[in-house]
Amino acid sequence: MTIEKITADALAPVHHGFFTRRGGASSGVFLGLNCGRGSTDQVDVVRINRARVAEAMDVQTEHLIALNQVHSADVVHVTAPINGTLPRADAMVTATPGLALGILTADCQPVLFADAKAGVIGAAHAGWKGALDGVLEATVDAMVNIGASRDRITAVIGPTISQRNYEVGPEFFETFFDEDPDHARFFANGQNDRMHFDLPGFGLFCLRRAGIAEAEWTRQCTYADPDRFYSYRRSVHQREADYGRLISVIRL
Repeated sequence: MTIEKITADALAPVHHGFFTRRGGASSGVFLGLNCGRGSTDQVDVVRINRARVAEAMDVQTEHLIALNQVHSADVVHVTAPINGTLPRADAMVTATPGLALGILTADCQPVLFADAKAGVIGAAHAGWKGALDGVLEATVDAMVNIGASRDRITAVIGPTISQRNYEVGPEFFETFFDEDPDHARFFANGQNDRMHFDLPGFGLFCLRRAGIAEAEWTRQCTYADPDRFYSYRRSVHQREADYGRLISVIRL
């Protein structure tokens, strides 16, 4: 099966892609393009998958940059391939041509950023915690610090879990409400004391609050489409031993 990536006109002409699970070498619960080195998939197979992504992005494999993602609001400025220990962070920015920034997700938001005129790009992993702690705003700030203009930055949220499939409990709601009562608008009532959280809606709110030129969501739900996307929450509901990780990449 051919490798598949989703693109957004808002990021043009910058080369980018939200890769689906199609076209990979993994099997079993990881069937497809699992790029998660933290999964229990075979190391050599994950390496093959990442090499296919690098080829699709027209970069050498070592120029496909990764992070040790920890659900933080930390951002790193990348100027060269990373050798050795990966930085513990959840976003990165660069103005260096030839580097591809790769973010892994499996329900969380992959967010790609670009100021094409300045030649500055960014990529962020934004789950609920990172988004609440400000990882998206921090990525915009980091881009501005290396030459981007806030009013030229565009950002696109890739495939992520939709509100319909993101059921949470009252303590989750209270975490957001305590931060700002206005956050209640990102929740819908579910059964009993359950609620449904609008993760991409909250992500778009954070991006627009950061004052950038344009922000959008590709509108694919990872949970609802098992043929194209991995989903941590779906794997839990199906009692699977592990789950694959999708990769989203942007490069100058």
